[in-house]
Amino acid sequence: MDVSQFDFELPERLIAQTPLKDRTESRLLVMEKESGSIEHRNFTDMLGYLKQGDALVINNTRVIPARLLGIKEETGAKIEVLLLTENGEHTWEALVKPAKRLKVGTKVSFGDGKLVGTCVKELSEGRREIRFSFEGIFHEILDELGQMPLPPYIQTQLDEKERYQTVYAKHRGSAAAPTAGLHFTEELLKQAKEKGVKIVNITLHVGLGTFRPVSVDDVESHKMHAEFYQMDEDAARTLTDVKEEGGRIIAVGTTSARTLETITRDHDGTFVACSGWTDIFIYPGFTFRALDGLLTNFHLPKSTLVMLVSAFAGREYIMNAYNEAVQEEYRFFSFGDAMLLI
Repeated sequence: MDVSQFDFELPERLIAQTPLKDRTESRLLVMEKESGSIEHRNFTDMLGYLKQGDALVINNTRVIPARLLGIKEETGAKIEVLLLTENGEHTWEALVKPAKRLKVGTKVSFGDGKLVGTCVKELSEGRREIRFSFEGIFHEILDELGQMPLPPYIQTQLDEKERYQTVYAKHRGSAAAPTAGLHFTEELLKQAKEKGVKIVNITLHVGLGTFRPVSVDDVESHKMHAEFYQMDEDAARTLTDVKEEGGRIIAVGTTSARTLETITRDHDGTFVACSGWTDIFIYPGFTFRALDGLLTNFHLPKSTLVMLVSAFAGREYIMNAYNEAVQEEYRFFSFGDAMLLI
């Protein structure tokens, strides 16, 4: 399958640069996945598509301010470090720019020496393993010195760090936000619960794969990076009950979708409490075992996320929906509008 089948024309003006003042003010394109029929709604109208007994599955990962700007202690050269995965005590895998300047043993100072990183291992694709030294509490220092790792297509500085967090963000570990969840407020989630919808928390820490474009022509040749996920006993039990009672499981975001499908793939279609690393790659031809619906944002052309939604609702239907979203001037990507596939 050729990657070009997932391409579409997107005017740059439709790439949302800043979040809306009110999280729920986004527009919502609703597509019936069996027929491809489309409705144009507001995000709060989503409640009207949920039924008593359904489960809304949210990813409660919390983005860390993982982008650090420092200087090489030897030369004063500027170095940018994006923390990806904690590999041990105060040791992180990181994406470095320019990576060629960071050899094993090189030290980088951040915040006038409040934090010092030493390269301990050179990895591929611009990655390095860095061990940090500091006085105090690492995450407090990171909150002070780090910036939110906004995607490269966002050129505007974020005024409030919390606007790149979901209102239910809890467990630190992501290099990017699960952006479909940015539309929710606590009040909207409360209204869903009052309607009889079960809110289920799972965790997937978004990593390097979010920043990695598809650089091959053949879809099957692309390799996903692994990301850590976790589901607890309460979540597994609730989802099992929902399925047995005829309710629908609706994932909020592709990260929730990938976690659910990883677990059911590895456990004969059932939900169990577990944790691990997943590099699942979902593209057309994939057999879904968990999902009945998906709430997601609009994604980049030729991205693995467009491939995922195409697998769920059909490539032709999705590409038609994306083209209609462009015509209707929906806002795209992380701070953009949303799509409900149901």
